[in-house]
Amino acid sequence: MKTRFLQAAALAGALAAPAAASAQDAILNVSYDIARELFEAINPAFVEHWQAETGRSVTIDQSHGGSSRQARAILEGLAADVVTFNQETDVDVLASGGLLPENWRELLPNDASPYYSTMAFLVREGNPKNIQDWDDLARDDVAPIFPNPKTSGNARYTYLAAYAYALETNGGDEEAAQEFLRQIFASVPVFDTGGRAATQTFAERGLGDVLVTFEAETGAIAQEYAAQGLERVTPSISLFAAFPVAVVEDVAARKGTTEVAEAYLEFLYTPEAQRILAENFYRVHDEAVAAEFAEQTPEVRLVTVDEIFGGWERVNAEHLADGAILDQVFVNQ
Repeated sequence: MKTRFLQAAALAGALAAPAAASAQDAILNVSYDIARELFEAINPAFVEHWQAETGRSVTIDQSHGGSSRQARAILEGLAADVVTFNQETDVDVLASGGLLPENWRELLPNDASPYYSTMAFLVREGNPKNIQDWDDLARDDVAPIFPNPKTSGNARYTYLAAYAYALETNGGDEEAAQEFLRQIFASVPVFDTGGRAATQTFAERGLGDVLVTFEAETGAIAQEYAAQGLERVTPSISLFAAFPVAVVEDVAARKGTTEVAEAYLEFLYTPEAQRILAENFYRVHDEAVAAEFAEQTPEVRLVTVDEIFGGWERVNAEHLADGAILDQVFVNQ
């Protein structure tokens, strides 16, 4: 009997070992609207990295939509382990809701932004309207395409970049800058809720003369719709756009995913992930990778929210809050 018991115990141990080795982790990455293809490339690389590091497999589910709508969905119960957003204010909303620390920017390098971009243009083949800079978007004969700035972080960067250009060129006249934005908004034929829908409006429905979106997206769209001969245009001035990431600590703690969630975001800073980001036309902090892909990120004067607007707290209060400047220039749109 004792011999049989020992044999049974040994067999049970042998069966249990593979099960432990194949333990399954799972996280949900809630991200911005146009990041689908980016994370389709990054996630398999992390899965392989995590398996090599821990001996465990991991499933990464994705949710994509307008950044602000995604933040609201998390506040309403969407169980995100991590967020990879395109605007800092949407992470701040989660911090204000108690889902992650107020000092989330200090928890990862580069203010928790492993990559960055700016706003740029995509025009029809041959650039028939000769669109070169922000002032061209306010012309009567130009129809710009970008999403609704009330629902899309992408579009809010467009709004802020155009506003910064106006202040730069008009000597700091706030009223003139606001009228400039009214002219641009009045020329937009349709306001989609997110960046991906705006891309489809421009590239598939054929509406508009210029798509305004993240520089990274202009490169990806030009590749995807190569038959159309779409051309990338870099304006003279544009806004530095951080892509903030954070572990939703309240959710990860409840789900027991803190370890893998933190590792997932840390992986975005590795040379392997930085190269994938650069291949997808994002600007990266790794100097060697940035130099390798320098041709696809033209020189442009990048201004910051701190420099032009006094920081995101002031932007929230003066521009993005209900009834603030954005609402005033976007009225009746």
